[in-house]
Amino acid sequence: MTATVQARAPRDLLRWWPAAAGVGVAAVAGFDVAEDGGVGLAPVLAASAVIYLGAAALGRPRAAWPLFFGAFAVLAVAGAYATWALLGAAVLLAGYGLLRGVVRGLPLQAVATAGFGGAAALALVVSPELGARLVATGLLGHAVWDVHHHRTGRVVTRSLAEFCAVLDTLLAVAITVATLVA
Repeated sequence: MTATVQARAPRDLLRWWPAAAGVGVAAVAGFDVAEDGGVGLAPVLAASAVIYLGAAALGRPRAAWPLFFGAFAVLAVAGAYATWALLGAAVLLAGYGLLRGVVRGLPLQAVATAGFGGAAALALVVSPELGARLVATGLLGHAVWDVHHHRTGRVVTRSLAEFCAVLDTLLAVAITVATLVA
């Protein structure tokens, strides 16, 4: 191995930090799947949508990471009410974006948030089996959404889109496996 290749290797590995972080967070969140079959991850689905909506409402892709950490705080503090708190935040963010006159990206993100957030909310009120399937399907759908945004570089930073694509996919797979085993 030449010195140039050795010098680039750490940089190349560092480039994959969003995917590695997604794997790590999925491993920790996966414990919820073992506990409740996946319905407990409904707030994660809601948070995924709210982060994108917030970045669009603020008109700043770089706001996605602070919004992620804010959503994570809501998940930690709100407990069983996290999905509802996040959906309330979505309404406030959409209203703020409308007041600012944001046109680019906000309508599409609002529709996506209604779909993903609606699936998360519905998952909480149906049977646990159906709820788990809704969350898994929603997360898989959001992973596709993440890949689209990663490729286009719109709305959120590419690092957040990559992180979320890995996280959403792994959680959807974990829920699917848990429902098949149960």
